[in-house]
Amino acid sequence: MDKILIVDDEQKIRGMIKKYAEFEGYKTDEANDGMEAVLKARKTNYDVIIMDIMMPDLDGFSAVKEIRKTKNTPVIMLSARGEEYDRIHGFEVGADDYVVKPFSPKELMMRVAALIKRSKAGGGEAHETVKFEGLTVDFTGRLVYVDGQPAEMTPKEYDLLFYFVRNNGIALTRERLITEVWGYDFYGDDRTLDSHIKLLRKSLGEYSRFIVTLRGVGYRFDGPRQ
Repeated sequence: MDKILIVDDEQKIRGMIKKYAEFEGYKTDEANDGMEAVLKARKTNYDVIIMDIMMPDLDGFSAVKEIRKTKNTPVIMLSARGEEYDRIHGFEVGADDYVVKPFSPKELMMRVAALIKRSKAGGGEAHETVKFEGLTVDFTGRLVYVDGQPAEMTPKEYDLLFYFVRNNGIALTRERLITEVWGYDFYGDDRTLDSHIKLLRKSLGEYSRFIVTLRGVGYRFDGPRQ
């Protein structure tokens, strides 16, 4: 049975998420602050961690950063604030998804299911490496090199770049990118995608030029074929 760690200093919110999660068949555990979450994440292998940002003792950003030192557990961040800075910072410290309060518990469970599915689907493919000028993408090793130097990227940056590369030269709508990379239906909020595109472009440096914005449509990866 898949297990979820629910982290929030508000018992009411933890209880609501717990109720929906257990209805969907998940086993749950709770933490009421970031420090408790870090300690539990070190001792237990969770399938997904749902992490609030604003908490006493240790905030959600700091907690995820600590957890990422030893675990790659998928993390969904919860916040009452939807500013771009907060979303980008969450992705930078290692979060996989970002949900703004108030949120739909049903949608949250869909995102949990999508993260678990993608996490379990990783690996098993033949070794494959693709190179575009000084940009090297190693699918099997889940590595990216920029001019020979390993790029440090968030989990979703890797997913997004790998999807772009596998669809090199193809116009991709925002809806398709959200559905294929995040794994859940598109809900009309594309700020998550835009935030990750900004992070990815920053990580790729001069090779960010391969990601072309298609006004009114989405994006296209134009990597020169070797």
